[in-house]
Amino acid sequence: MAEWVYPDAAQRRALASAFGCARVVWNDCLRDRKEAHAAGLPYGTSAELSRLRITQAKRTEERSWLADVVALQQSLRDMDTAYKNFFDSLRGKRPGRKVGPPRYKSKKDTRQSIRLNTNAFSLQEDGTVYVAKVGSLKVTWSRRLPAAPTSLTVTKDSCGRYFLSFVVDTEPDILPELEDEAGIDLGLSAFAVLSDGSKIASPRFLRRAEKKLKHLQRELSRKAKGSKNRAKARIKVARQHAKVGDRRRDFHHKASTQIIRDNQAVYVEDLAVSGLGRTRLAKSVHDAGWSAFVGMLEYKAVKHGRTFAKVDRAFPSSQVCSACGFRDGPKPLHVREWRCGACGTVHDRDRNAARNVLFEGHRIVAAKRAETLNACGAPVRRAPVPAQRGEAGSPRKGQTTQAGIPGL
Repeated sequence: MAEWVYPDAAQRRALASAFGCARVVWNDCLRDRKEAHAAGLPYGTSAELSRLRITQAKRTEERSWLADVVALQQSLRDMDTAYKNFFDSLRGKRPGRKVGPPRYKSKKDTRQSIRLNTNAFSLQEDGTVYVAKVGSLKVTWSRRLPAAPTSLTVTKDSCGRYFLSFVVDTEPDILPELEDEAGIDLGLSAFAVLSDGSKIASPRFLRRAEKKLKHLQRELSRKAKGSKNRAKARIKVARQHAKVGDRRRDFHHKASTQIIRDNQAVYVEDLAVSGLGRTRLAKSVHDAGWSAFVGMLEYKAVKHGRTFAKVDRAFPSSQVCSACGFRDGPKPLHVREWRCGACGTVHDRDRNAARNVLFEGHRIVAAKRAETLNACGAPVRRAPVPAQRGEAGSPRKGQTTQAGIPGL
């Protein structure tokens, strides 16, 4: 959970120093490991780098200022985590998209941060947070911490705002069971259409802010590079973009929480957002923020004991009649209603797709439950069955995932 923090001028200078020192240690250690790799030398251990780039560096004249901050060891631990994620991704041990190697950090990066352990910060009775070598920071709390935090990250974003992010251990908040279930079809004309026919309108936050953004970006382009006026204009543009992002995030949280509270199971199509982001609809796709919304649905389903499943993006949700199951073929995007050629039912394109996502989600969850029951000891031997045409060959990208399935 993240909270807004308001440091004074001296505290901002101390935080800037901490950001810079952590960045220098990261870059020094990364350079050592890259040079060792290029020379064919062994991988530098964390203990060796800590002794060379932190302990001994503090005693030198050119790095004596490293003694003014306390977040240096954690910067080295973060690098170890980054390398582990990179190696696990290369070996196929890490699911999801490929992770690249760690990169150098710059003081011109729009986001600066430091991570602190429990021995470097403490919560005060007056509501402030004490950070070593920085002081007591004034915090605007959105809610009480559910447990004692195990770590703290102090972040400065591109428009100069500061945040505190706490890591806490919490128990799942299981909601009462319901009978309702929902299939969700995500789109642009309507942000989401549920299988019961309800629609969530698309707020289009970026489109609504475009006029003001164009004005601010035009003003920025007219300022001389390197001038203070250009820096001020850049911050104005960053603040406007931050407002758009905050509004979109708030909308996603409210919509996803409502859907999870109202339904025992939620099924959604696994869209190829990265591919759609390279088409002529790219601005509208990024403005909708489908990936962030689906991610919120997934983790909230786990947190509240709901069932969640992604339907493969290759599933023809817009081509199949949800009434009789007849596949009526592909249809261009401008076709919003169509009549089934088999049963004659007239369908709204988006609602029909949401209902098909619901049926396919049921099938995925039922198949997963059957596999789990068989793996728990049931003596099941399946007869050999020839592979169907659609099942032969390499598996498709975008495998289905399940989370929060009761009884698994």
